Amino acid sequence: MSQRLELLQQMLASTPGDPFTLFALAKEYEKTGDHEQALGYYLRLYAEAPDYVGLYYHLGKLYEQLERLDEAVAVYKQGRRVARTAGDQHSYNELSGALIQISDDTDD
Repeated sequence: MSQRLELLQQMLASTPGDPFTLFALAKEYEKTGDHEQALGYYLRLYAEAPDYVGLYYHLGKLYEQLERLDEAVAVYKQGRRVARTAGDQHSYNELSGALIQISDDTDD
């Protein structure tokens, strides 16, 4: 395990459920190519902090890499709803762009 992963695991142990740490762990596992672990942390973040807007774009992209396009579409759509509720137009636009690239169905 990399030093960065160890540090993130320690941070999570001291602040269980911290959205930023869960997101950072998912991204770090994704960088190492461990998509299963990355997906697990993204899904945990989704369960524990579904209003964490940054989750949706990255989880959708991971689903795309895993060729799980129906799940990517669903995540992008859910992310747009969350971004709209949060008033985060930038994330909404980013999620819309990702959705357009893989689907003709862009309705929420």
